[in-house]
Amino acid sequence: MTSVRVPFDLPPYPYDRVAALGQLAAALPGGMVDCSVGTPCDPPPPAVVEALSTSGSERGYPASAGSPALIGAASAWLERRFGLGSVPDGSVAACVGTKELVASVPHMLRLRQPDRDTVLYPAVSYPTYAMGAALAGCRAVPVPPLPGHAGGLDLEAINPSDAARALVLWSNSPSNPTGGLGDLGAEADWGRARGIPVFSDECYAEFTWEGPARSVLQSGFDGVVAVHSLSKRSNLAGVRVGFFAGDADLVTFLRSVRQHAGLMVPGPAQAAGAVALADDEHVVAQRARYRERLVFLAGVLTKAGCPAELPDGGFYLWVPVPPARWADGWSMAHDLARRAGLLVSPGDLYGAGGAGHVRVAVVQPMDRLELVAERLEGAG
Repeated sequence: MTSVRVPFDLPPYPYDRVAALGQLAAALPGGMVDCSVGTPCDPPPPAVVEALSTSGSERGYPASAGSPALIGAASAWLERRFGLGSVPDGSVAACVGTKELVASVPHMLRLRQPDRDTVLYPAVSYPTYAMGAALAGCRAVPVPPLPGHAGGLDLEAINPSDAARALVLWSNSPSNPTGGLGDLGAEADWGRARGIPVFSDECYAEFTWEGPARSVLQSGFDGVVAVHSLSKRSNLAGVRVGFFAGDADLVTFLRSVRQHAGLMVPGPAQAAGAVALADDEHVVAQRARYRERLVFLAGVLTKAGCPAELPDGGFYLWVPVPPARWADGWSMAHDLARRAGLLVSPGDLYGAGGAGHVRVAVVQPMDRLELVAERLEGAG
C-alpha cells in the first residue's frame, strides 16, 4: 500500500516539552507544584455540578447553536457584565470550549473568503491562534504589542499587504500570557475600516484587575466577535462549554458551518453552563483567591531574586528572566523545578518574543504555594 505524505509538519505539542521538567519537580519531597498550565484546581459551585447530573438532556442530541437556556444566560451575562444594551437575537452561539473555536475559525472563515489567507494575531500569545492558521493552510502573521505595553496590538506595525490578505485579526485582553490589556475599541475600529473581522478572546475578562472588565462588544456588534469561556470563570475546564457573540452575520455563518460539522456542546454541559452564567457570587470568590495567590507568589519570587510584577489582568505572572542568573526561560524553569519543585512555562512557548520570560499560573492552592516559598528559602 502506497503511503501518502501529509504536507504539514506538526510541531510538538507545547506542553509536552515541559514534561521532563515535571519529572524533575516531582522528585522533591512533597511533589510537584504545577503552575505551568492554567488548569483550575478550585471547585465549581455545587448547583453547577448538580445541573450536570439532573438536566435529563443526556438522552437526545443537543442543540449545536446552544440551548435557549444557555444562550439566554450568556446574553444576560453579557448585558450585565459589560453594561451592554439588549443583545440582538442570533448574535450568540455555543462552542465546545473556546480552544476548538480558536483553532477552527480560520478554516471556517476561509470557506467564506477563499481569496484571503492571512491570520493576524498577537506576537506573544496563546499558541492556538498561530496553530489555527497553520491547520487552515493560512499565513500566521504576528502583530507586536504596543510599544512599552505588555498587551494590546501595535496596529500601525501591520503591513498593508498583510492587512489586504487578512481573514481575521485576533485580539486577547487580558492577555495570556502577559496579563496586559488592549484597546479593544481601537482594534475594532481598525478592523471595520478594512473589512477585517476582529475576534476578541476575552476568556480572562472576569479577572481584570486594572479597571472594569472590558469587551469588544462595547464598541458595537458590527464586524466583531467576542469569545468567552466558562473554564476560567467557573472552574469548568473539564466540561468544555463556551460561547461566542457579536456580528449576527458572522455568528450565523459560523453557527451553520459548525452545525454541519456536528460540533455540539453536550446537553448536560449546556445545562451546567446556564446555571454558572446566572451566578456571579462564585466569581467574586474566585477573583479573591487568584488575587491572593498572585500577590503572594509575586512576593515569593521577588524575594528569591526573580522580580515579578502583578498583571493588569488574568491569573498569570509574566516573570522576566534575570540575565545574570539564567540564559533563557528554559534554564530558569529548569532551576525552579529542581530547587522549588515549581513547574512553570518557558516564555518561548508563546512566541519568540517571550523567550526572556516564564509564565506562572497561580492555579494551585495557598498551601502548595507556601511549600514553594519554604523550598526557595531553604535553597538559599
